[in-house]
Amino acid sequence: MSKKLQLTFACGDYEITRPLIEGAVQPDGIDLTVLTRAGSRERHWRMARSSEYDVCEFNACAYFMARDRGARWSALPVFLHRRFRHGFIFVNTSAGITKPADLIGRRIGGTNFQPAGSIWVRGILEEEFGVPHRKQTWVTERAEDIEFTPHPELRIEMIRPGESLDEMLVTGQIDAMISPNFPRPFLRGDKRVARLFPDYKQIETEYFRRTGIFPIMHVTVVRQEILDQHPWVAASLQRAFEESKRIAYERVRNPRVVPLAWFSAAWEEQQAVLGADPWVYGLGATNRGNLETAIRYTHMQGLISREIPVDELFTDTDDTELKDKGNI
Repeated sequence: MSKKLQLTFACGDYEITRPLIEGAVQPDGIDLTVLTRAGSRERHWRMARSSEYDVCEFNACAYFMARDRGARWSALPVFLHRRFRHGFIFVNTSAGITKPADLIGRRIGGTNFQPAGSIWVRGILEEEFGVPHRKQTWVTERAEDIEFTPHPELRIEMIRPGESLDEMLVTGQIDAMISPNFPRPFLRGDKRVARLFPDYKQIETEYFRRTGIFPIMHVTVVRQEILDQHPWVAASLQRAFEESKRIAYERVRNPRVVPLAWFSAAWEEQQAVLGADPWVYGLGATNRGNLETAIRYTHMQGLISREIPVDELFTDTDDTELKDKGNI
């Protein structure tokens, strides 16, 4: 009996990956060890610096950077993390920032310059609101996952050890912050911190209806030598991810599973806006437009040397049905 291929897979602990994590779904021919204990920051760092995992959920824009620099990875069209970002721009309420244009010339905090969420926000602010990304000072708290040389007009400052971006936002040392999480003062109800867009849900809904984009944050990368030696792995993994997501949808659709009183109404509202499969995989027209926008923003912000064609970045899963599913 042939032995299964042993692969490690690092990802977040999501409902759509839970059947893979628990072993309810197993990719054909693969013994997949799923690793979920590392958070996004640690997972991305370890993959970027040492290609530590065979398969890895990874920052989409950092992946474009890695490939632009010759990394021996390819990606599956599996997008485990998406998020609208208008609701994750926070401001100091004493800074006089009431509209996006007020961010011009300001000091804006963020974990580092390269997170996909930050790249999406800067791109949206620039294209949709006329806020050039080179007209601010970007204040970061940690080193970049992938080294890059900033454009001479780009101002990036690193905070000193012991300083906190959350507290700097409260005290006005920075005027605003693009955050993947909610700042602690905001969660405490501190009135000195507020969203730039209080009506963010309406704005995000209108953005989706106009553009068709539910922003892709992460792609699923595979070490290229695995695909070179075992070309069948791509299709096997792709089918497993699809089945895992299908089971997850079926499970969470049960109103007993999610502890929210009006969960069914929220689910139906989401379907009415985003469609039946907001986390659609594959390289159909919708996902291509999404990825091409992220690539354009990454290039516009000086992180890659060219707008890399989508087909150069993703491996062929050799599955017509999956490709067709992406055309929603």
